[in-house]
Amino acid sequence: MITASNDLPALILAGGRSSRMGQNKADLPLAGKTILGHVVDRLAPQVISIVLNAPEASEDLSGLRLVPDLRPGQAGPLEGVLAGLFDLQAQDTDASHLVTVPCDSPFLPLDLVARLKADAGPETIAVATSDGRTHPVLALWPKSIADDLEHWLVDPDNRRLRAFLDRHSTVYVDFPILDIGGEMLDPFLNINTPEDLALAKRFTEALR
Repeated sequence: MITASNDLPALILAGGRSSRMGQNKADLPLAGKTILGHVVDRLAPQVISIVLNAPEASEDLSGLRLVPDLRPGQAGPLEGVLAGLFDLQAQDTDASHLVTVPCDSPFLPLDLVARLKADAGPETIAVATSDGRTHPVLALWPKSIADDLEHWLVDPDNRRLRAFLDRHSTVYVDFPILDIGGEMLDPFLNINTPEDLALAKRFTEALR
C-alpha cells in the first residue's frame, strides 16, 4: 500500500552544474523569490517533508536539510535519487515512496503528488509527462528499489534514467499544458538558460 500523498517525503534535485546558465540557477531571482523558493512553495503543501540533493560544499539558501550524493563527481540525477532513497530508509518513517522534482521547475502542478500516487503501485515508479515529453526526474520512487539502483550505478555506464526505468514497472502520468493569456505553459518548464528565465518571468507576471 502506498503512503497517503501528504505523508510522502520529497527530494529536490539540485546536483547539476548549471552549465548553460553559467551560475547556480536554483538561487536566481524570480518574482521576489528564488527559483528554488518557487519550487518549495509549490511542493510543500503536497508532502510531509522536503530535503535538498546538492553537493556538500554548495551554498544552500533554502534552509532545507542537505542530502548530497553518496559518491563524488556529480554523476547525474540517479545518484541523487539513490541518496534520497537511502536517506528515506534511514528515517523513522513508514513512507513507502519518495517524490523527486528538479530545482528549476517553478510551475509544478499543485496536484503533482496526488496524481502520481493515484497511478502508482507499491513497487511501481510513476513518472510525469507533458506535451509528449517524459520527465523522469519528476517521479514517485518506491523505496524498495534502492538496493537495485545502488547495484545498477556500480557500472559507470549506467547513468541513463530511462534505461533504469525500463528495469522496473513504470507508469506515466500526463499533465496538461496551460493556456496563460494565449501563451502555452508547460507546467514542467525548467529553467536552463537566460532565455528560459525570461520566459518564466513573463508567465509569473501573467499568473499574478
